[in-house]
Amino acid sequence: MNSNLFEDFDPVSSKQWKQKIQFELKGADYNETLIWNSPEDIKVKPFYHKDEFTKSIPVTTKATDFKICQNIFVFDIDKSVERAFDTLNRGAESLRFTIEDENTDIGALLEKLPLKTVPVYFNFNFFSIDFVQKTDRIARQKEAKIFYNIDPIGQLAREGNWFVTSEKNNFDSLNTLCTAIPNSSVISVDSSLYQNAGANMVQQIAYSMAHANEYFNRIPIINQPIVFEIAVGTNYFFEIAKLRAFRLLFNAIAKEYNHNHDCHLLVSPSKRNKTLYDYNVNMLRTTTESMSAILGGADAVANLPYDSLYHKDNEFGDRIARNQLLILKNESYFDKVNNPADGSYYIESLTKQLAEKALALFKDIEASGGFLKQLNEGIIKRKIQESADKEQELFDSGKEVLLGTNKYPNKDDRMKHNLKLFPFVKIKPRKTLINPIIEKRLAEKKEQERLDLE
Repeated sequence: MNSNLFEDFDPVSSKQWKQKIQFELKGADYNETLIWNSPEDIKVKPFYHKDEFTKSIPVTTKATDFKICQNIFVFDIDKSVERAFDTLNRGAESLRFTIEDENTDIGALLEKLPLKTVPVYFNFNFFSIDFVQKTDRIARQKEAKIFYNIDPIGQLAREGNWFVTSEKNNFDSLNTLCTAIPNSSVISVDSSLYQNAGANMVQQIAYSMAHANEYFNRIPIINQPIVFEIAVGTNYFFEIAKLRAFRLLFNAIAKEYNHNHDCHLLVSPSKRNKTLYDYNVNMLRTTTESMSAILGGADAVANLPYDSLYHKDNEFGDRIARNQLLILKNESYFDKVNNPADGSYYIESLTKQLAEKALALFKDIEASGGFLKQLNEGIIKRKIQESADKEQELFDSGKEVLLGTNKYPNKDDRMKHNLKLFPFVKIKPRKTLINPIIEKRLAEKKEQERLDLE
């Protein structure tokens, strides 16, 4: 018996496939009917074929290594430690602590945790060299893997002001810290801000690379991986390709600075497409988004609870979000294959095009004076707003669909009395150096109108 059944069939070229498709279209135009254009100006074809494919993209993704990350907001130390142990016992593999107060007793927070086996990420709302050095001493004693995720440029972009530090500027403080603890991962790039504010994928990648390039130019010693905090949306294959393009471009840029570490991708689902009404659909959105994150090569995935828009952190929402990742990892076997996108002509093509377009935009930013210059001049904010406005127009017209919101809404759904958090853009009156980049969900206006009518 012939072991290779496909030898019995003649190969079919891409030209033959296209001719067959054109015949079946019965006179309809192939390009207008079957090719669609993405917001990134990438023309998506109905099929991709081996004879149009040159070579694989040189990017390595390790789906087998991705960690399930639990977000924990630190207010009460004892409760935070209790919650950390509970989530680790229920399947979490890494922790991300958000700390707002530099007087937090970091020793008490970390003392009992199994840090030797559990990576820890931090999200600080302040920049204190003393606090980080104290944390690092504890980390070294416990042989912990800590990612401090300090991003002054991200702070400027999000809040409109730099961190307040004792040294002359944030870069001096960052340089002091990188020199003092050279073996720890200190720097991060908050790319999620750009996605959640409405940037298209090319902008997200290019702005993140230009953002990171500012650190390479200003910090002489970067001996550890830079963490990219990335948000992924619902465009499944594009998001897989986006993360692969992130790695491809970062490695190309880092090589120019003799930085030999791969980037570290901490990925979460986007907030931009999440909805207040018919909120259970958020579980479907975050599932496919987490799938994109894993297949695209995320090092850690911190899922977004389905009710995070209107509820404070709660045990049920956290459990559902964590279980989504546990199912993907342990029952869907997403942790068994490295480079899972290899051999997909479609994903490889998307990766190549996104990387090429992002590189062109990156070069344009650098030729115009760099990311910080364009951020200070308001160019980055304006470009993101232009992209966000286009997407908002598609949503408002019904061309971009969010099920349960602008398509098949449940008119009997009531949410006014369920709101524990304010789910819309919050404006903080304050003096800022620049106009900050504001995150905004697509459904906000429509949801506010429905709430007013309840």
